Amino acid sequence: MPDGRTLLVIEDEGPNRALARAVLTRSKDPRVAGIVLLEAPNLATAREILASQQVDLVLLDVRLPDGDGLALAAELHERMKNRPIVVVLSASVLPSERDAALRSGADAFLAKPYHPVELVATVVQLLEKGTPEPA
Repeated sequence: MPDGRTLLVIEDEGPNRALARAVLTRSKDPRVAGIVLLEAPNLATAREILASQQVDLVLLDVRLPDGDGLALAAELHERMKNRPIVVVLSASVLPSERDAALRSGADAFLAKPYHPVELVATVVQLLEKGTPEPA
């Protein structure tokens, strides 16, 4: 996996963004070395970033102050050519929430709080697998 992959964390809670940043930037796993990490506290900022640069993977919260993260996942799945890989992060552990995330077009689902090793392993696995085919 080449260095310089871009990852966007879309999360309204500052401590949750900081945790994802710390886990990924401090990981000793060489496969995450060189990841470019971008952050968005809401959907509006996320859409601006996604429109202006190539993003390889998105860590996406479900409940955001300006809308539903699953709506963005569906939008990316249906409309975006060369779409990023989408990992939904949710505090809900209900199977229905996980199922809804995957039906929306997400590639993976992680329940919060997640273990740092689990986040790194998911990111590595999905980036090594490659970008999904266009919808």
